[in-house]
Amino acid sequence: MASKSEQHWAKTRTLMWIVLAIWAFFSFGIHAFVEKLNAITFLNFPLGFYMASQGSLIAFVVLIFWYARRQHTIDKKFDLHEKEGK
Repeated sequence: MASKSEQHWAKTRTLMWIVLAIWAFFSFGIHAFVEKLNAITFLNFPLGFYMASQGSLIAFVVLIFWYARRQHTIDKKFDLHEKEGK
């Protein structure tokens, strides 16, 4: 059976790969299909333009907060979180 620290690292590593995949999608995937996305409009802007200029940035900010929350949950599960009030 894996130790507590090995289980924590396995969960952290899985979360890291998920975040990296989402980051890569919004960094490269969206930009690779900008011309095809421009056929769709969002708030009177072509979707490709919107996603390249604003959508990716919004996704990155949401991703940061989601990652921090999930990592804190993992840390609490294995009692490795920062203690309140210290």
